[in-house]
Amino acid sequence: MPTMTLPRYAALLLSLVLVHSSAQGQIQLPGEERPSLAPLLRDVTPSVVNIAVVTRTTATRNPLNPFFDDPFFRRFFEFPQNPESIPRQSAGSGVIIDAEQGYVLTNHHVIENAEEIVVTLQDRRTFDAELVGSDSGTDIAMLRIEADELTAIEIGDSNSLEVGDFVIAIGNPFGLGQTVTSGIVSALGRTGLGIVGSNADQPGAQAGYEYFIQTDASINPGNSGGALIDLDGQLVGINTAIVSPAGGNVGIGFAVPVAMAGNIVEQLLEYGEIQRGRLGIFIQDVTPDLSEALDLGVDRGALVNQIEPGSAAERAGLREGDVITELDGEQVEGAADLRNRVALVRVGTEVELSFIRDGRRETLRAAVGGAPEIAAAEGPAEGQTIDRLRGAEFRDLDPAHPRYGTVAGVLVANVAQGSPAALNGLRPGDIIMAVNRRPVSSVSELSVAMRETSGTFALNVLRDNARLFIVIQ
Repeated sequence: MPTMTLPRYAALLLSLVLVHSSAQGQIQLPGEERPSLAPLLRDVTPSVVNIAVVTRTTATRNPLNPFFDDPFFRRFFEFPQNPESIPRQSAGSGVIIDAEQGYVLTNHHVIENAEEIVVTLQDRRTFDAELVGSDSGTDIAMLRIEADELTAIEIGDSNSLEVGDFVIAIGNPFGLGQTVTSGIVSALGRTGLGIVGSNADQPGAQAGYEYFIQTDASINPGNSGGALIDLDGQLVGINTAIVSPAGGNVGIGFAVPVAMAGNIVEQLLEYGEIQRGRLGIFIQDVTPDLSEALDLGVDRGALVNQIEPGSAAERAGLREGDVITELDGEQVEGAADLRNRVALVRVGTEVELSFIRDGRRETLRAAVGGAPEIAAAEGPAEGQTIDRLRGAEFRDLDPAHPRYGTVAGVLVANVAQGSPAALNGLRPGDIIMAVNRRPVSSVSELSVAMRETSGTFALNVLRDNARLFIVIQ
């Protein structure tokens, strides 16, 4: 095969872009020698906004002396009891998806714990934004601004993307202002990165729902929440994160597919919250080695290891050892793929599962259930005990938890920052074993115990390998 020189290769690559784009009417040639993305970007960039966020952080008076943080020490020496709270400003990006209603799509981590959110348009107009809702599990948030003459982006089809497709990232890196970079789709369906999800690194905490588009278009801090578009000028992803040893771009960036973001938007607008779909199964990836060892006959799919009693899967007739290969007629690549897609199905919706059982291909329908967790957000007035744990999410210990079978208690799955539960000392991953020395082994028992307790009470908590009491005032 003859060797192609670099200039010839570059010219060929450019000609391929021009052929595709001219067919779509996106790239024009003002002069014969200068191709440009400018005509496309003139239509798209007004829909991408800068977001300024004000949060508050506690000032550290003397980080080298822990005594200054001790309440008794501070009271004895007549220091202020409440550490100084100082404002902190950060920047990100967003995308206008509805010009009439003023809806702006961004990342959850951009606006997390925000006291003030200001959106700046490309024409330099600024507006205070209202948080419609957000979801830490997918790192998607929805804002709303009251503004006229907005430009909304056209929504594309992220499911039709292929590795090698050209894409363009638009955002506000390092707070510099609107910036455009370009590249290709480097990979699809990236999972297991641990980038999103509330407290995903905590034992027992809920992991994020990741299914990223990977791109080499430069994405830097501040690009979060910005637009990833295709050469038709349509939104295909929300720029979310980078992988970098030094905090800058190294050609590995990630975006939430717009198909996933769109599902979250629909639920936020309809319910104001996210209702996670769940089948109630414990699954793992089917690999060629596993397929050979178990004689499964397939090299892709999700192997069912365990089924929860009373779950949607048990009611539908799934069994341990089944290999789920398709969901609603689409191939299941593995456990993360199935988990992510089911999580985005509304609770109560029926899905069709294709699976292999004892070498035979079978199909059944299952009504997707909800997540088995109860948030202590509302409770009875007696003693206000539930209110004092507001902001925490509790879950029964399940077989997937490393402590299952060795201790009896209730898992603290998540704790919202600044909530009453957090201020009272609960942390994600804690296991509550007793209330005032009264053992609890389920969420329902914990709820009853707290309802029957008034005044100050103590939680017996297992944290990592240490047992401690947390006094709830």
